[in-house]
Amino acid sequence: MTLISKIVRKALATGCLTVEAEEQLRQQLQMTKYGLEDFEAFINLQKEVMEGRVKQQALELLRSRKCSVTA
Repeated sequence: MTLISKIVRKALATGCLTVEAEEQLRQQLQMTKYGLEDFEAFINLQKEVMEGRVKQQALELLRSRKCSVTA
């Protein structure tokens, strides 16, 4: 199992894609060749995020900052 699949599995298991994991994914997707397993894992993660089953920590932090600024 490659790093991409490991990152995705952890995000799916915890329900959260951390800022650090998101950055690792970006680097891995840009810098390495990856196979079908990694591609399918990444697509599955995207689907879970869009359906709200996995939260992106970066977006949650951004939303909380916007709320504190407007409050």
